[in-house]
Amino acid sequence: MSVRDDAAAVHDDLVRLRRALHAEPETGLDLPRTQEKVLTALDGLPLHTTTGAGLSSVTGVLHGARPGPTVLLRGDMDALPLTEAVDLGHRSRIDGRMHACGHDLHTAMLVGAARLLAARRDTLAGQVVFMFQPGEEGFDGAGRMLDEGVLDAAGPDAGPVAAYALHVNSAGLPRGTFQTRRGPVLAASDQLSVTVRGSGGHGSAPHRAQDPVPAACEMVTALQTFATRTFDPFDPVVLTVGSFHAGTKSNVIPDRARFEATVRSFSPAAHARVKDGAVRVCRGIAAAHGLDVDVDYAEQYPVTVNDHEEAEFVADTVAEVHGEERYAWAEQPLTASEDFSRILGEVPGAMVMLGACPPDRDPARAPYNHSPLAEFDDAVLGDGAALYAELALRRLARAD
Repeated sequence: MSVRDDAAAVHDDLVRLRRALHAEPETGLDLPRTQEKVLTALDGLPLHTTTGAGLSSVTGVLHGARPGPTVLLRGDMDALPLTEAVDLGHRSRIDGRMHACGHDLHTAMLVGAARLLAARRDTLAGQVVFMFQPGEEGFDGAGRMLDEGVLDAAGPDAGPVAAYALHVNSAGLPRGTFQTRRGPVLAASDQLSVTVRGSGGHGSAPHRAQDPVPAACEMVTALQTFATRTFDPFDPVVLTVGSFHAGTKSNVIPDRARFEATVRSFSPAAHARVKDGAVRVCRGIAAAHGLDVDVDYAEQYPVTVNDHEEAEFVADTVAEVHGEERYAWAEQPLTASEDFSRILGEVPGAMVMLGACPPDRDPARAPYNHSPLAEFDDAVLGDGAALYAELALRRLARAD
Protein backbone atom coordinates (compact mmCIF):
# COMPACT_ATOMS: atom_id res chain seq x y z
CA MET A 1 0.00 0.00 0.00
CA SER A 2 1.08 3.59 -0.61
CA VAL A 3 1.77 6.08 2.15
CA ARG A 4 -1.40 7.89 1.17
CA ASP A 5 -3.44 4.66 1.46
CA ASP A 6 -1.93 3.93 4.87
CA ALA A 7 -2.71 7.49 5.96
CA ALA A 8 -6.34 6.98 4.99
CA ALA A 9 -6.38 3.79 7.08
CA VAL A 10 -5.29 5.64 10.26
CA HIS A 11 -7.42 8.73 9.57
CA ASP A 12 -10.09 7.86 12.14
CA ASP A 13 -7.45 7.42 14.85
CA LEU A 14 -6.02 10.83 14.01
CA VAL A 15 -9.47 12.41 14.19
CA ARG A 16 -10.00 10.97 17.68
CA LEU A 17 -6.63 12.27 18.83
CA ARG A 18 -7.20 15.71 17.33
CA ARG A 19 -10.61 16.05 18.96
CA ALA A 20 -9.27 14.93 22.33
CA LEU A 21 -6.57 17.59 22.07
CA HIS A 22 -9.10 20.19 20.94
CA ALA A 23 -11.42 19.51 23.88
CA GLU A 24 -8.64 19.97 26.45
CA PRO A 25 -6.38 22.77 25.17
CA GLU A 26 -3.34 24.02 27.05
CA THR A 27 -1.34 27.20 26.52
CA GLY A 28 2.29 28.22 26.85
CA LEU A 29 5.22 25.97 27.59
CA ASP A 30 3.62 23.70 30.20
CA LEU A 31 1.25 21.27 28.47
CA PRO A 32 1.17 18.18 30.71
CA ARG A 33 -2.11 16.71 29.43
CA THR A 34 -1.17 17.34 25.82
CA GLN A 35 2.22 15.76 26.37
CA GLU A 36 0.57 12.74 27.97
CA LYS A 37 -1.78 12.29 24.99
CA VAL A 38 1.14 12.46 22.55
CA LEU A 39 3.20 9.95 24.52
CA THR A 40 0.24 7.59 24.67
CA ALA A 41 -0.32 7.92 20.91
CA LEU A 42 3.36 7.13 20.23
CA ASP A 43 3.49 4.20 22.67
CA GLY A 44 4.46 0.97 20.98
CA LEU A 45 6.23 2.59 18.03
CA PRO A 46 9.95 1.88 17.59
CA LEU A 47 10.95 5.41 18.60
CA HIS A 48 13.49 6.69 21.08
CA THR A 49 11.36 9.23 22.94
CA THR A 50 12.46 11.98 25.32
CA THR A 51 10.67 14.87 27.02
CA GLY A 52 11.84 18.39 27.71
CA ALA A 53 13.46 19.51 30.95
CA GLY A 54 12.06 23.02 31.05
CA LEU A 55 8.98 22.62 28.88
CA SER A 56 6.44 19.94 27.95
CA SER A 57 8.08 18.97 24.68
CA VAL A 58 8.24 15.49 23.18
CA THR A 59 11.04 14.43 20.84
CA GLY A 60 10.84 11.10 19.08
CA VAL A 61 13.64 9.61 16.98
CA LEU A 62 13.04 6.84 14.46
CA HIS A 63 16.27 5.08 13.48
CA GLY A 64 16.05 3.41 10.10
CA ALA A 65 17.38 -0.08 9.44
CA ARG A 66 20.27 1.39 7.45
CA PRO A 67 22.56 4.33 8.22
CA GLY A 68 21.93 7.67 6.59
CA PRO A 69 21.16 11.35 7.25
CA THR A 70 18.50 12.87 9.48
CA VAL A 71 15.29 14.74 8.65
CA LEU A 72 13.32 16.74 11.23
CA LEU A 73 9.52 17.08 11.20
CA ARG A 74 7.91 19.61 13.54
CA GLY A 75 4.39 19.98 14.94
CA ASP A 76 3.46 22.63 17.51
CA MET A 77 1.03 21.71 20.29
CA ASP A 78 -0.09 24.80 22.23
CA ALA A 79 -3.46 26.57 22.16
CA LEU A 80 -4.47 30.22 22.56
CA PRO A 81 -6.06 32.17 25.46
CA LEU A 82 -9.44 32.50 23.73
CA THR A 83 -12.94 31.34 24.55
CA GLU A 84 -14.28 29.17 21.75
CA ALA A 85 -17.43 30.47 20.05
CA VAL A 86 -17.99 27.52 17.68
CA ASP A 87 -20.64 24.99 18.69
CA LEU A 88 -18.81 21.71 18.11
CA GLY A 89 -19.24 18.34 19.74
CA HIS A 90 -15.55 18.41 20.61
CA ARG A 91 -15.37 22.10 21.53
CA SER A 92 -13.02 23.26 24.27
CA ARG A 93 -14.09 22.24 27.75
CA ILE A 94 -11.81 24.87 29.30
CA ASP A 95 -13.02 28.47 29.40
CA GLY A 96 -10.51 30.93 28.04
CA ARG A 97 -8.51 28.36 26.06
CA MET A 98 -8.98 27.27 22.47
CA HIS A 99 -7.08 25.60 19.66
CA ALA A 100 -7.84 28.55 17.39
CA CYS A 101 -4.66 28.17 15.32
CA GLY A 102 -4.94 24.50 14.44
CA HIS A 103 -2.01 23.19 16.45
CA ASP A 104 -4.15 20.23 17.51
CA LEU A 105 -4.24 19.21 13.84
CA HIS A 106 -0.47 19.65 13.52
CA THR A 107 0.07 17.37 16.52
CA ALA A 108 -2.26 14.68 15.23
CA MET A 109 -0.73 14.80 11.74
CA LEU A 110 2.78 14.42 13.15
CA VAL A 111 1.67 11.42 15.21
CA GLY A 112 0.23 10.01 11.99
CA ALA A 113 3.54 10.55 10.21
CA ALA A 114 5.35 8.73 13.01
CA ARG A 115 3.05 5.73 12.54
CA LEU A 116 3.46 5.74 8.76
CA LEU A 117 7.24 5.99 8.91
CA ALA A 118 7.61 3.47 11.73
CA ALA A 119 5.82 0.94 9.51
CA ARG A 120 8.55 1.55 6.89
CA ARG A 121 11.51 1.43 9.26
CA ASP A 122 13.03 -1.63 7.56
CA THR A 123 13.48 0.31 4.30
CA LEU A 124 14.55 3.59 5.89
CA ALA A 125 18.14 4.78 5.46
CA GLY A 126 18.69 7.38 8.17
CA GLN A 127 16.78 8.94 11.03
CA VAL A 128 13.62 10.99 11.43
CA VAL A 129 13.24 13.39 14.37
CA PHE A 130 9.64 14.15 15.39
CA MET A 131 9.60 17.52 17.16
CA PHE A 132 6.42 18.02 19.22
CA GLN A 133 6.78 21.60 20.39
CA PRO A 134 4.91 23.66 23.01
CA GLY A 135 5.00 27.42 23.32
CA GLU A 136 4.82 28.56 19.69
CA GLU A 137 2.28 31.27 20.51
CA GLY A 138 4.69 33.88 21.82
CA PHE A 139 6.82 31.71 24.14
CA ASP A 140 9.62 30.76 21.71
CA GLY A 141 9.23 27.05 22.31
CA ALA A 142 11.36 26.28 19.26
CA GLY A 143 14.21 28.34 20.66
CA ARG A 144 13.94 26.51 23.97
CA MET A 145 13.97 23.13 22.24
CA LEU A 146 17.06 24.23 20.33
CA ASP A 147 18.69 25.12 23.64
CA GLU A 148 17.82 21.66 24.94
CA GLY A 149 19.44 20.01 21.94
CA VAL A 150 16.64 18.98 19.59
CA LEU A 151 19.00 19.15 16.61
CA ASP A 152 21.24 16.57 18.32
CA ALA A 153 18.37 14.22 19.16
CA ALA A 154 19.51 11.61 16.61
CA GLY A 155 23.13 11.91 17.79
CA PRO A 156 25.80 14.62 18.03
CA ASP A 157 27.04 13.80 14.52
CA ALA A 158 23.57 13.29 13.02
CA GLY A 159 22.17 16.80 12.75
CA PRO A 160 19.23 17.20 10.35
CA VAL A 161 19.93 17.86 6.70
CA ALA A 162 16.39 19.19 6.23
CA ALA A 163 13.43 20.30 8.37
CA TYR A 164 9.74 20.62 7.50
CA ALA A 165 6.62 21.96 9.23
CA LEU A 166 2.97 22.09 8.22
CA HIS A 167 0.50 24.79 9.27
CA VAL A 168 -3.25 24.62 8.67
CA ASN A 169 -5.33 27.67 7.73
CA SER A 170 -9.01 28.00 8.59
CA ALA A 171 -9.44 30.53 5.76
CA GLY A 172 -7.65 31.90 2.74
CA LEU A 173 -6.90 28.55 1.11
CA PRO A 174 -9.34 25.99 -0.30
CA ARG A 175 -9.57 22.84 1.78
CA GLY A 176 -6.79 20.38 0.94
CA THR A 177 -4.61 22.88 -0.94
CA PHE A 178 -0.93 23.03 0.03
CA GLN A 179 0.99 26.28 -0.40
CA THR A 180 4.43 27.67 0.24
CA ARG A 181 7.04 29.84 -1.45
CA ARG A 182 10.76 30.19 -1.98
CA GLY A 183 12.58 32.52 0.40
CA PRO A 184 10.71 34.52 3.08
CA VAL A 185 7.39 32.85 3.85
CA LEU A 186 6.49 34.49 7.19
CA ALA A 187 7.44 37.80 8.75
CA ALA A 188 9.74 38.57 11.63
CA SER A 189 7.84 39.73 14.70
CA ASP A 190 9.06 42.20 17.34
CA GLN A 191 7.39 44.21 20.08
CA LEU A 192 7.97 47.88 20.79
CA SER A 193 6.95 49.13 24.26
CA VAL A 194 7.21 52.85 25.01
CA THR A 195 6.52 54.79 28.23
CA VAL A 196 6.65 58.59 28.01
CA ARG A 197 7.19 60.19 31.43
CA GLY A 198 6.23 63.77 32.25
CA SER A 199 4.59 65.48 35.21
CA GLY A 200 0.87 65.66 35.80
CA GLY A 201 -1.34 68.64 36.37
CA HIS A 202 -4.72 70.23 35.79
CA GLY A 203 -6.09 70.10 32.27
CA SER A 204 -6.93 73.80 32.42
CA ALA A 205 -3.27 74.73 32.95
CA PRO A 206 -1.13 72.54 30.69
CA HIS A 207 1.75 75.01 30.87
CA ARG A 208 2.20 74.07 34.52
CA ALA A 209 2.63 70.38 33.66
CA GLN A 210 4.69 68.28 31.30
CA ASP A 211 2.07 66.53 29.24
CA PRO A 212 3.21 63.11 27.92
CA VAL A 213 0.10 62.49 25.83
CA PRO A 214 0.81 64.76 22.81
CA ALA A 215 4.39 63.48 22.65
CA ALA A 216 3.21 59.85 22.71
CA CYS A 217 0.65 60.61 20.00
CA GLU A 218 3.35 62.27 17.91
CA MET A 219 5.48 59.15 18.31
CA VAL A 220 2.67 56.96 17.00
CA THR A 221 2.25 59.01 13.83
CA ALA A 222 6.00 59.49 13.37
CA LEU A 223 6.54 55.73 13.58
CA GLN A 224 4.09 55.25 10.72
CA THR A 225 6.05 57.74 8.63
CA PHE A 226 9.30 56.06 9.62
CA ALA A 227 7.95 52.68 8.41
CA THR A 228 6.68 53.97 5.06
CA ARG A 229 9.46 56.44 4.22
CA THR A 230 12.55 54.59 5.40
CA PHE A 231 12.04 51.12 3.95
CA ASP A 232 11.81 49.88 0.39
CA PRO A 233 8.11 49.35 -0.45
CA PHE A 234 9.11 45.98 -1.93
CA ASP A 235 10.80 45.06 1.37
CA PRO A 236 8.37 46.71 3.77
CA VAL A 237 7.97 47.05 7.50
CA VAL A 238 4.50 46.88 9.06
CA LEU A 239 4.20 48.71 12.38
CA THR A 240 0.89 48.63 14.25
CA VAL A 241 0.20 50.28 17.60
CA GLY A 242 -2.33 48.00 19.24
CA SER A 243 -2.32 49.38 22.79
CA PHE A 244 -2.32 53.00 24.02
CA HIS A 245 -3.03 54.01 27.62
CA ALA A 246 -2.90 57.37 29.33
CA GLY A 247 -4.78 59.17 32.07
CA THR A 248 -7.89 58.58 34.13
CA LYS A 249 -10.07 61.65 33.59
CA SER A 250 -10.63 64.30 30.95
CA ASN A 251 -9.39 67.25 33.04
CA VAL A 252 -6.31 65.57 34.52
CA ILE A 253 -2.94 65.59 32.74
CA PRO A 254 -1.31 62.24 33.55
CA ASP A 255 2.26 61.61 34.60
CA ARG A 256 2.83 59.10 31.83
CA ALA A 257 1.52 57.65 28.61
CA ARG A 258 2.28 54.15 27.36
CA PHE A 259 1.82 52.37 24.05
CA GLU A 260 2.81 49.05 22.55
CA ALA A 261 3.30 48.11 18.90
CA THR A 262 3.93 44.99 16.90
CA VAL A 263 6.61 45.33 14.23
CA ARG A 264 6.72 43.00 11.21
CA SER A 265 9.50 42.77 8.63
CA PHE A 266 10.24 40.40 5.77
CA SER A 267 14.01 40.32 5.35
CA PRO A 268 16.96 39.99 7.72
CA ALA A 269 18.22 43.36 6.46
CA ALA A 270 14.99 45.22 7.29
CA HIS A 271 14.74 43.38 10.60
CA ALA A 272 18.24 44.55 11.53
CA ARG A 273 17.45 48.21 10.71
CA VAL A 274 14.00 48.66 12.16
CA LYS A 275 15.00 48.34 15.82
CA ASP A 276 17.52 51.19 15.87
CA GLY A 277 15.27 53.44 13.81
CA ALA A 278 12.14 52.95 15.94
CA VAL A 279 14.06 53.59 19.15
CA ARG A 280 15.67 56.71 17.65
CA VAL A 281 12.29 58.16 16.59
CA CYS A 282 10.81 57.78 20.08
CA ARG A 283 13.81 59.16 21.91
CA GLY A 284 14.13 62.09 19.53
CA ILE A 285 10.52 63.17 19.98
CA ALA A 286 10.74 62.83 23.75
CA ALA A 287 13.85 65.03 23.76
CA ALA A 288 12.11 67.63 21.61
CA HIS A 289 9.31 67.83 24.18
CA GLY A 290 11.66 67.88 27.16
CA LEU A 291 10.32 64.56 28.42
CA ASP A 292 11.85 61.31 29.55
CA VAL A 293 11.08 58.08 27.72
CA ASP A 294 11.65 54.39 28.32
CA VAL A 295 11.84 52.40 25.08
CA ASP A 296 11.93 48.61 25.14
CA TYR A 297 12.37 46.87 21.79
CA ALA A 298 12.00 43.09 22.16
CA GLU A 299 13.03 40.95 19.23
CA GLN A 300 10.68 37.96 19.12
CA TYR A 301 10.79 35.72 16.04
CA PRO A 302 13.06 36.26 13.02
CA VAL A 303 11.92 36.02 9.40
CA THR A 304 10.87 32.48 8.43
CA VAL A 305 12.92 31.77 5.31
CA ASN A 306 12.36 28.70 3.15
CA ASP A 307 15.34 27.21 1.38
CA HIS A 308 14.73 27.55 -2.38
CA GLU A 309 15.60 23.95 -3.21
CA GLU A 310 13.55 22.59 -0.32
CA ALA A 311 10.52 24.66 -1.36
CA GLU A 312 10.81 23.21 -4.87
CA PHE A 313 11.11 19.74 -3.33
CA VAL A 314 7.90 20.31 -1.35
CA ALA A 315 6.04 21.44 -4.47
CA ASP A 316 7.21 18.38 -6.41
CA THR A 317 6.29 16.03 -3.57
CA VAL A 318 2.78 17.46 -3.19
CA ALA A 319 2.21 17.17 -6.94
CA GLU A 320 3.35 13.54 -7.02
CA VAL A 321 1.52 12.45 -3.86
CA HIS A 322 -1.68 14.48 -3.95
CA GLY A 323 -1.82 15.87 -7.51
CA GLU A 324 -0.65 19.10 -9.13
CA GLU A 325 -4.05 20.71 -8.56
CA ARG A 326 -3.48 20.46 -4.80
CA TYR A 327 -0.45 22.77 -4.81
CA ALA A 328 -0.24 26.56 -5.22
CA TRP A 329 2.77 28.87 -5.02
CA ALA A 330 2.28 31.82 -2.67
CA GLU A 331 3.07 35.13 -4.36
CA GLN A 332 3.80 36.99 -1.13
CA PRO A 333 4.88 36.03 2.38
CA LEU A 334 2.33 36.10 5.19
CA THR A 335 2.57 38.84 7.80
CA ALA A 336 2.15 36.31 10.61
CA SER A 337 5.29 35.03 12.32
CA GLU A 338 6.55 31.63 13.48
CA ASP A 339 9.24 30.32 15.78
CA PHE A 340 9.94 27.55 13.26
CA SER A 341 12.10 30.35 11.88
CA ARG A 342 14.58 29.34 14.59
CA ILE A 343 14.87 25.86 13.08
CA LEU A 344 15.12 27.13 9.50
CA GLY A 345 17.87 29.47 10.63
CA GLU A 346 19.93 26.37 11.46
CA VAL A 347 18.69 23.77 8.96
CA PRO A 348 17.52 24.16 5.34
CA GLY A 349 13.86 23.32 4.98
CA ALA A 350 10.39 24.69 4.40
CA MET A 351 7.22 25.80 6.16
CA VAL A 352 4.11 24.63 4.27
CA MET A 353 0.52 25.85 4.57
CA LEU A 354 -2.50 23.55 4.25
CA GLY A 355 -6.05 24.76 3.69
CA ALA A 356 -8.41 23.30 6.30
CA CYS A 357 -11.52 25.43 5.77
CA PRO A 358 -14.71 23.42 6.33
CA PRO A 359 -16.64 22.69 3.11
CA ASP A 360 -19.67 24.72 4.22
CA ARG A 361 -17.60 27.91 4.56
CA ASP A 362 -16.17 30.22 1.92
CA PRO A 363 -12.37 30.34 2.34
CA ALA A 364 -12.40 34.00 1.33
CA ARG A 365 -14.83 34.92 4.11
CA ALA A 366 -14.34 32.30 6.83
CA PRO A 367 -12.97 33.37 10.23
CA TYR A 368 -9.18 33.19 10.13
CA ASN A 369 -6.75 31.54 12.55
CA HIS A 370 -6.79 33.08 16.05
CA SER A 371 -10.50 33.92 15.80
CA PRO A 372 -12.83 32.42 18.45
CA LEU A 373 -14.95 31.41 15.44
CA ALA A 374 -12.11 29.64 13.62
CA GLU A 375 -12.95 26.10 12.56
CA PHE A 376 -10.76 23.45 10.92
CA ASP A 377 -11.81 20.41 8.91
CA ASP A 378 -10.57 17.02 10.15
CA ALA A 379 -10.66 15.75 6.56
CA VAL A 380 -7.13 17.09 5.96
CA LEU A 381 -5.49 15.07 8.75
CA GLY A 382 -4.59 12.06 6.63
CA ASP A 383 -3.27 14.21 3.79
CA GLY A 384 -1.08 16.19 6.16
CA ALA A 385 0.30 13.05 7.79
CA ALA A 386 1.01 11.56 4.35
CA LEU A 387 2.91 14.68 3.23
CA TYR A 388 5.01 14.74 6.40
CA ALA A 389 5.93 11.09 5.84
CA GLU A 390 6.60 11.44 2.13
CA LEU A 391 8.84 14.46 2.66
CA ALA A 392 10.95 12.45 5.09
CA LEU A 393 11.03 9.31 2.94
CA ARG A 394 11.91 11.12 -0.27
CA ARG A 395 14.45 13.45 1.32
CA LEU A 396 16.27 10.53 2.95
CA ALA A 397 16.15 8.53 -0.29
CA ARG A 398 17.55 11.49 -2.21
CA ALA A 399 20.49 11.71 0.17
CA ASP A 400 21.08 7.96 0.22
